[in-house]
Amino acid sequence: MTTIKIGTRNSPLALWQANEVAAKLQAIGHKTQIVPIVSSGDKNLTQPLYAMGITGVFTKDLDIALLNNDIDIAVHSLKDVPTQLPNGTQISAVLKRDFPQDVLVRKADAKDKDLKDLKIATSSLRRRAFWSHTFRNTEFADIRGNVQTRLKKLEDGVADATLFSLAGLKRMELDIDFEEVDFLLQAPSQGVVCIANRTEDIDLTGVLKQINHDATQKCIHIEREFLRTLEGGCTAPIGAHAEFIGDQIRFLGRLCSLDGQDCINVDETIDWNPEQNFGAEIAQQVLERGGKQMMLLIKSQIKL
Repeated sequence: MTTIKIGTRNSPLALWQANEVAAKLQAIGHKTQIVPIVSSGDKNLTQPLYAMGITGVFTKDLDIALLNNDIDIAVHSLKDVPTQLPNGTQISAVLKRDFPQDVLVRKADAKDKDLKDLKIATSSLRRRAFWSHTFRNTEFADIRGNVQTRLKKLEDGVADATLFSLAGLKRMELDIDFEEVDFLLQAPSQGVVCIANRTEDIDLTGVLKQINHDATQKCIHIEREFLRTLEGGCTAPIGAHAEFIGDQIRFLGRLCSLDGQDCINVDETIDWNPEQNFGAEIAQQVLERGGKQMMLLIKSQIKL
């Protein structure tokens, strides 16, 4: 039996994701080997992601390893994956989404501060813009690194609080206090683990389809088409979340200016139809409501 080589970033969270995929492949009878790879995003922890000028900063090195046949599949956090994949690669499976929301974690001496008075550490343009939409005068600090690194930087005094994907905290089984912040609509595909492989590997694609979660795949397709149509890359202030409610899908979407003061929101409930590209249709509505001009301004400001 051929061993499936699983490429992953070497952070604790990324390795957790790779081990989840390995367990699912082993459960259907396949041998696996995990191959850790240091990504460009992990090598440079000083610049904010939007300033690095690389599309797919956390996925680029895995893409190269995949196309060079150093690995058979690449496991990613889907929110980090650009909507335009490298030629010769495809996303063949996603795992069931868990804990898609953002949460707030405070340092010990900021427990009693009002939300509006907190200095927030985040390098995410989306989180900054959405937070500023609610709390206009917030001061921000840049912060990078894995969960443990960011928690240490927080206690060292970089800010009063920082923001995490709840999925990361839960997957690492970290026993820390957090607060839900419902006004921070999550990034498209947040909380979803995806598996990419080479398009030419037809047999392996069939294997991966066996561990694909169908409902999650349908929802993230809408979210990523919304993102792709807005041409937001992975860094513009764009939020999206689709979920099944019975036989229907509810979709929440948002595009904000960098300062968070101008936002376009959508809240649609639709009947699932595989023949319809809902994400693109809803994004087109946003573009017609002023989103096109907003995206042009955002791109000129951060040079996406």
